Amino acid sequence: NLSLLPRSHTQIRCDCPTAEVLGYYDSDLYSSPEDATRVMENDQRIMDTGQTEVVEESPDGIRTFLGMKAPYRNEAGEVIGLIGISNDISDRKRIEAEREQLLQQEQAAREAAEQANRIKDEFLAVVSHELRTPLNPILGWSKLLRSGKLPPEKVAAALGTIERNAQQQAQLIDDLLDISRILQNKLTLAIAPVDLAVTVTDALETVRLTAEAKSIQLRSSLADVDPVMGDSGRLQQIVWNLLSNAIKFTPENGRVEVRLEREQGIGNREQGIGNDAGTSNLSPSTSYAQITVRDTGKGILPEFLPHLFEAFRQEDGTTTRKFGGLGLGLSIVQQLVALHGGTVMAASDGEGQGATFTVRLPISLRQALPPACSSSDRLPMDLSGIQILVVDDMIDSQEFVVFALEQAGAIVTPASSAQVAMELLAQMNPDVIISDIGMPDHNGYELLQQIRSDFKQFQTVPAIALSAYASELDRQQALAAGFQHHLAKPIDPVALVKTVALLTQASG
Repeated sequence: NLSLLPRSHTQIRCDCPTAEVLGYYDSDLYSSPEDATRVMENDQRIMDTGQTEVVEESPDGIRTFLGMKAPYRNEAGEVIGLIGISNDISDRKRIEAEREQLLQQEQAAREAAEQANRIKDEFLAVVSHELRTPLNPILGWSKLLRSGKLPPEKVAAALGTIERNAQQQAQLIDDLLDISRILQNKLTLAIAPVDLAVTVTDALETVRLTAEAKSIQLRSSLADVDPVMGDSGRLQQIVWNLLSNAIKFTPENGRVEVRLEREQGIGNREQGIGNDAGTSNLSPSTSYAQITVRDTGKGILPEFLPHLFEAFRQEDGTTTRKFGGLGLGLSIVQQLVALHGGTVMAASDGEGQGATFTVRLPISLRQALPPACSSSDRLPMDLSGIQILVVDDMIDSQEFVVFALEQAGAIVTPASSAQVAMELLAQMNPDVIISDIGMPDHNGYELLQQIRSDFKQFQTVPAIALSAYASELDRQQALAAGFQHHLAKPIDPVALVKTVALLTQASG
């Protein structure tokens, strides 16, 4: 397209398909009057300086033209106007813009993948470190105990250290399994009315020794709140995780406070970060139970606050980090709260200013709760005269269960496989059958089914499943297979004896 313009800025010649393409000084062709003025001023400068310029213009904000503008002179060499040639490069500019957008998207995706790989590598390093760390005192003290050279006071300390580190490792494994189930949407809840005051109290007792070891004050204020519908164990896990997190990041002689109160509606939220999952249950007309955990700890950096509830994210993932753990606790808390139709929020004024976590759960209609103290809590720990068949292919696990039951007075017969168990049942009359689930050849489910089928006299004999498969789905599967109770490994010997006592009392 060729155009000729006199100093009067009136186009006198246009060699183009349509006049409006280069009708530059008709303001209707520009996206704004300012654009028209800018182009006119640029043209005037070219005529005043006498310099040729290559320009890129978009008169209407849609099309783009690349052109060359030069002064137009008369025979005397005087600048009397402007001559220009231009090409419509709109398609080229569009393609370039799309290419740039694709490049930016590719770069963003590459950076996100690299960040994900870094987070994964850091997390795997942390998992390796955290799982190996408890093994050091466990194996070390075990070898010293085997030497028989420890004085009595050291024996007690060694056993306490082994137990504490074993529990720590079990908790790490539970966290990994929980986050795996959550990510696969396989986490289920056993819903029933729950007294949150009891739940919070139990969680406090669980962390009290840890707090006392750091001289941290535990303060609580628990109001009388109607029950919520939920999974008692998972709700206690929520509170326990928040309390454990607070204690971990609070220095010695600090303070951790927990409050339970009833509120109406969702109210005015404090500034912070959290999930909004389940907020439909927390409408302004809904009553909810609010659990607040506040500490005087290290606080949360503002830049990390938005990532606080993300799985596999830690504020410090380096090898020099001061605090242990996998960094999964808060992510698990968020998911469990969401499954209960509630919300969780975190707030902190910054580093060194402590942190506050607020959980809100919808209150159910008032329902009768079971007594706080169940009959099993009052059961005697004496199993004298009770015959028990214990089936487990892992000899170490089998010997532990047998010893724990014999200490309570039971008469225990061990079996290392389903086949051996069937042979023994032809010669004995057990009051309780205890079987591991994950055995070779025939698992615990198949064994119990065969026992019920082949031995009519054992149709109603109570059975307990012992399993490293510890989810709610695993528990339900065990009950559906005919077991009366499911105990997840690692087994608490007190819980084992109480369970046997409960079943024999019920069957007797």
